[in-house]
Amino acid sequence: MTSTPAPTAQPTEGYFDTVRRLSSAQKTATRGAPAYSVYVNRRVGRYIAAGAYRKGLSPNNVTAISAGFTFCAIGLLAIGEPSWLLGITVWLLLAVGYAFDSADGQVARLRGGGSASGEWLDHVIDAIKISTLHLAVLITAFTHFAFTDPALLLVPIGFTAVAAVSFFAMILNDLLKAKHAPLAPPSTARRTVLRSLLGVPTDYGVLCLAFVLLGAPPLFFGVYAVLFVANALYLALALAKWFRDMTALGGVGATQP
Repeated sequence: MTSTPAPTAQPTEGYFDTVRRLSSAQKTATRGAPAYSVYVNRRVGRYIAAGAYRKGLSPNNVTAISAGFTFCAIGLLAIGEPSWLLGITVWLLLAVGYAFDSADGQVARLRGGGSASGEWLDHVIDAIKISTLHLAVLITAFTHFAFTDPALLLVPIGFTAVAAVSFFAMILNDLLKAKHAPLAPPSTARRTVLRSLLGVPTDYGVLCLAFVLLGAPPLFFGVYAVLFVANALYLALALAKWFRDMTALGGVGATQP
């Protein structure tokens, strides 16, 4: 089901009026959402969304632009010679793609709501992105990094699995909550700055920034490996919590008429 496209911004509404209107309609950040995504990427995405909305771009247009930047970065990472210039280029392309990824949903809110097809497209592109990015690291590590132990190539392979499972589990969480506890009250837990800062190692924006270090492969791979371990530990803890949440939802669903 698709929503009826909303008209573009009224001529009397200025760009910063649109930004303020979007800010007031901004959805609440997920509890524990990491700092870069909340305090940097979402705000940058807000300015992009306001501009895209005023230009009459649809959420799907913005999603396509996001995919263009992101997949250009992944392609360069896979085929390029590691260098400081390549690292900075990959980071900038990924960061811009991430900002547009935040903007597409904000454009949908400005237009009065998104569509099932738009949400599907956004999730599919995200699923491709999170796996192929780490596979590109695997390719460049195998091709260009002088490893004394080939077992180190298991790091990007493991990161691919961790990223894919994390994404799937979070999407599944939302689907099951909507199915089994549609009338359950929303969580009253608040997002805190400390919680956001603790989540920094799991932040996609921080992963993007790590690629700046491609000019120094040992340093880059060391940082990348630390991020992998942090994400794997976070996922292990999160899976246990999410399973408890799903168990509680089963109880809620059983009591509903």
